[in-house]
Amino acid sequence: MAVHRFGPALARLARGYEADGELARDLEQEMHVALWRSLERFRREAELSTWVWRVAHNTGAKHVQSATRQKRHAPLVPIEDVELASDQAGPEVQTDKALKLKRLYGFIHALEPLDRQVMLLYLEDVDAAAIGEVTGLSPGSVATRIHRIKAALSARFETGDTP
Repeated sequence: MAVHRFGPALARLARGYEADGELARDLEQEMHVALWRSLERFRREAELSTWVWRVAHNTGAKHVQSATRQKRHAPLVPIEDVELASDQAGPEVQTDKALKLKRLYGFIHALEPLDRQVMLLYLEDVDAAAIGEVTGLSPGSVATRIHRIKAALSARFETGDTP
């Protein structure tokens, strides 16, 4: 079933939408419930993975909209204005990889919802055509967004690589 195949990816996706660990676990459960509820509507017109990503991202987008209305998150900003989250823990506590991953999630949390969707799918190795099916963008537009986000991320890491 889709839950076994995509469970770890859904957990990462939920963490990409929600910085708070407990709320991310709740969001992950919401994604699983949404998949279960929509199972009877799955007509095999698209790949199973595309359907899973679409349902999960719709659930994540609703979560972000709700959080924004409730003012739980910082305001969303354009990519160019994103500052990476600084790391509160010292390097002696976490490995370099963990620090970079935390900074990456900080960057992703600050992205506007559509850019966040594109980047989270890209990080799950979903191809541009499938990302386009999920988001409604053309594959060319997806590739352009990925390139732009990666360039902005690279610049942020080069200028502020230390916590």
